[in-house]
Parts: sequence; structure tokens; C-alpha cells
Amino acid sequence: QVQLVESGGGLAQAGGSLRLSCAASGSISSINAWGWYRQAPGKQRELVAAITSGGSTNYYDDSVKGRFTMSRDSAKNTVYLQMNSLKPEDTAVYYCNARAVIIGYWGQGTQVTVSA
Repeated sequence: QVQLVESGGGLAQAGGSLRLSCAASGSISSINAWGWYRQAPGKQRELVAAITSGGSTNYYDDSVKGRFTMSRDSAKNTVYLQMNSLKPEDTAVYYCNARAVIIGYWGQGTQVTVSA
């Protein structure tokens, strides 16, 4: 089992920045990849960014490329999502995901609201 706790969400103005954190505990060694997803009201949950456990491969959705950066601190068992140049369309609940071979784990989500 893996437990994930997100933090760092809140209210930001357009053009501003926020950094999300996802603290993991439990069977961390079973995790192959980490991801940040978001879900806006009335929309499906979508993958925003992902990173392999070794940190060798990153993925970013086109909508956030050049603005968001995902990183991982293995010593702290924490993954981060640095969000710069925020836009109102980034408003959503952001979820941390940890993927093992046959199962994925989710955090409880953190709200990000960007005002125009």
C-alpha cells in the first residue's frame, strides 16, 4: 500500500505561481511512475505531467509545456509540481498518482483556483 498526501494548492492570480507537493509513504519501492492529474468541474480527469521513478523520463501535456515542471525528491519521498504562468483554465482539483505494476494509488486532491 502507498499513501499520498497533496498540499500546496490555493488561489493564485493569472500569471502567478504555485508549487504542489505530494508526500508518499508505504511501499514506495513498488512504484514505477508518478503523475499529476487534474479535474476541472464537468470535465474528465486528465494527465498533466508524469515522471518515471528513476527520474529519467518526463511527460507534459501540451497545455502545460513550458509552464509546469514536475520533479521528485527521493530522499523525502515527495514529488512536486511547480506551476508558473498560471492561467484561469488551470483551475481544477489536482491529484497525485503513484503507479505500480498492477495498481495505482491516488491522493485526496488539492484545489487550485486561478483568477483572471
